[in-house]
Amino acid sequence: MENTISTVPREARPYQGEPAGLVTRLIAGTVDALCVAAALIAAYAGTNIVLFMMNPRGFAFAETSIFTSVTTALVVCVVYLAAAWSITGRTYGDHLMGLRVVNGRGRRVRAPRALVRAVLYVVFPVGLLWCCVSSARSSLQDAVLHTSVIYDWTPRNRGGKGVEPLIPRG
Repeated sequence: MENTISTVPREARPYQGEPAGLVTRLIAGTVDALCVAAALIAAYAGTNIVLFMMNPRGFAFAETSIFTSVTTALVVCVVYLAAAWSITGRTYGDHLMGLRVVNGRGRRVRAPRALVRAVLYVVFPVGLLWCCVSSARSSLQDAVLHTSVIYDWTPRNRGGKGVEPLIPRG
C-alpha cells in the first residue's frame, strides 16, 4: 500500500465532501462581505489620494450618492463572488471555512452559472436560509442552479477539474 500524506486535517476528514450548513456559510459570507468592504474603502481612499495629488490646494473629498455607493458595492460583490467561484470554487471566506462551491458532478462551477449564482445571492440573500430545511443543506440558489457548497480542505482545484470529483452526499 502506498503511503500518502493527506492535506486534509485528521479532524476534518469525516466531513470532507459533506454539504455545509448555515452557520459555516454565514461565517464565510461575513468574511467575504468584509473583503468587499475593504476593497471599496481602499478604492475610495485611492481615488482621494489621486485627487489630492492632482490638486493639493483645492482638494476636497470625493462625494458620492447613496445610490452610487450601494450600486458599486453590489456590483463589486457580484464580480468578487462570480470570479472566485468560477476560478477556484471558493471565495476567501470559503477558503477560511474549508468550503467549496461545486456543480452537480462535484466539479468547479463554470463562469456563467457562477455569475447567475452570485447575482441571486446578492439580490436574494435570504435564500440561504433554505439550507436549514433542505435535507441536502441546499440554499434556494443551489436548488435552482444545481450547485452545492461542500466541505473541502484540498488546497486547490487543478485545471478546473478538481483534485477529485467531490459528489455532495445527502
